[in-house]
Amino acid sequence: MTLTLLLDERARRHPAKVFLRTREGDLSYAEFHERSRALSAGLAALGVRPGEPVAVLMRNSADAVLTWFAVARLGAVHVPVNTSLIGSGLAHAFQVTRARVAVVDAELLPALAALPHEPSGLEAILVRGAGDALPAWHGTARVARFEQAALPGVAVAPAETGALAPAMMLFTSGTTGPSKACVLSNRYLVRQGELHAENLRLTAEDVLYCPFPLFHIDAATLTVVAALSVGAVAAIGAGFSASGFWDEVRRFDATVFNFMGATLTILWKRPPRPDDRAHRVRLAWGVPMPAWRDGWEQRFGFPLLEVYGLTDGGVPVYEPLDAPRRPGSCGRVISQYELAIGGEDGSPLPPGEIGEILIRPREPGLVMNSYHGMPEATAAAFHGEWLRTGDLGRLDEDGHLYFCGRAKDGIRRRGENISAYEVEQVVEGHPSVLEAAAVGVPSELTEEDLKVCVVLRPGASLTAEELTEHCARHAAPHMVPRYVEFLDLLPKTPTQKVEKFQLRQAGITPATWDREAARPGTRARPGAGDLVSEIFGGP
Repeated sequence: MTLTLLLDERARRHPAKVFLRTREGDLSYAEFHERSRALSAGLAALGVRPGEPVAVLMRNSADAVLTWFAVARLGAVHVPVNTSLIGSGLAHAFQVTRARVAVVDAELLPALAALPHEPSGLEAILVRGAGDALPAWHGTARVARFEQAALPGVAVAPAETGALAPAMMLFTSGTTGPSKACVLSNRYLVRQGELHAENLRLTAEDVLYCPFPLFHIDAATLTVVAALSVGAVAAIGAGFSASGFWDEVRRFDATVFNFMGATLTILWKRPPRPDDRAHRVRLAWGVPMPAWRDGWEQRFGFPLLEVYGLTDGGVPVYEPLDAPRRPGSCGRVISQYELAIGGEDGSPLPPGEIGEILIRPREPGLVMNSYHGMPEATAAAFHGEWLRTGDLGRLDEDGHLYFCGRAKDGIRRRGENISAYEVEQVVEGHPSVLEAAAVGVPSELTEEDLKVCVVLRPGASLTAEELTEHCARHAAPHMVPRYVEFLDLLPKTPTQKVEKFQLRQAGITPATWDREAARPGTRARPGAGDLVSEIFGGP
């Protein structure tokens, strides 16, 4: 089964049932089916072929989901790109995929046009929402309107692609180097959606709401495909907003939603309201699970469920719906996977000992195919048949998993995985900086905040404000450090590797500059609401 065949079946059996719900309105299974077919015909006319990547730089919208399924019908590979990337991060995404065709929101085209060099191999760009005039583009790729690309009435038969053929590339966080394009198969997408629906007991009566971007597995596979697998409604928000979250939950008539990062904390810290239970939500799932879980459930009237997963390996662990809770545990491995805790040499560790979480699928296609164009990184990601997650955990005697942190050099901030390497590249791009190290420090909103430790070039001068302004011009908002500290030297090993554990242990010191405290009109230790606009784009 592929997404295309699954959609064809749903449209045939339940044509009038709503499939996709956005702020733009509802699309039934039949309407979505016809519009995605028409768009696939237009993409075929542009020369999109089976197996080739199509880069998609679009914010959440009905058109973004339609583009995904149009690409899938042609047997091409859907590559959603992080819409907050600019500069070298955006160039890297296009360089890795070398897509000939890109679909881009008009408001995001200037970031692509601002790159020093036109992405290699790019031949055509469909621009969505350009208005009366197409934005300026000075490269050799031809530019056309997305709205004129669809060819209604032109039949395009589904491409014949194998179950394990590439269907999507999702970029990892790049925690130990540049971000990697994770190649996911047709079977991965369909089975992850099916397994998610099975373990959450989703039905055709559910409305699955997700406010997170479609370049995340949460919105794509675990919302859209999960809904498709059972004939439910996929409700995709434009972005997380603390002030607008519950209004959108009610407007979309959501019954299930997912949380990640600080979003749950932000909602919890808002003052209680008389309408806190005025909704149809019956379940929310995500990570991390807060200590005030019971208080949440009493206030809002529905349970929270924890899972463990990653783009590279899907979701192998779910908290059982009916079994008694194990405090601190994220659940048990489901029957389609095996899970073990590995020591430094990969050998299994006994219950209670902390090591790297290893997973192995019991059926094909449940983990990634590879990292696109990176055979060495792909080989390093596996220990025999076991996928190395880079996460630390332990198992109890009954097989319950306890997540203990990340072994990789990454930072988890407000639901975003940040590559320390990529932050350091941006900081070291400033002419006054000799070298830098990025680390995560504890945040009052759970997870971490971003701190950079900086050594200046001899004789150079630079303020923390100037450095963060430089980062804001050259990196996505979630990669701009909150904390900056200038050091004479970075602590290093004899082989000149930075000992980041020392920087993490030091944490926030009297010499650390805090961007939030320095911002006019803000408190030194802001509450959750102060960060919503900056991090999530909401009011």
